[in-house]
Amino acid sequence: MPRASARHILVASKETCEKLKADIEAGADFAAVAREHSLCPSGRQGGALGTFGPGQMVKEFDEVVFSGEVGKVLGPVKTQFGYHLVEVTSRTN
Repeated sequence: MPRASARHILVASKETCEKLKADIEAGADFAAVAREHSLCPSGRQGGALGTFGPGQMVKEFDEVVFSGEVGKVLGPVKTQFGYHLVEVTSRTN
């Protein structure tokens, strides 16, 4: 069964999500941005979500984590919770 580890940043608007993605791509530290901006409690751990399998996260998030490029900041990903930036830190098939 596939497993993935990921971290994310959850914000309320697509605009904020895109700005934070640009900041990270320009060199800002993902974990520091997560601690400062994420609305998810995982923000306190730099956005780390641990390791999980398919179906354990909401559908839109799951699709990105199990198909997106490992090590790249992906998003904005819209879910019922808001807009996410996602970084898949590892994945096994």
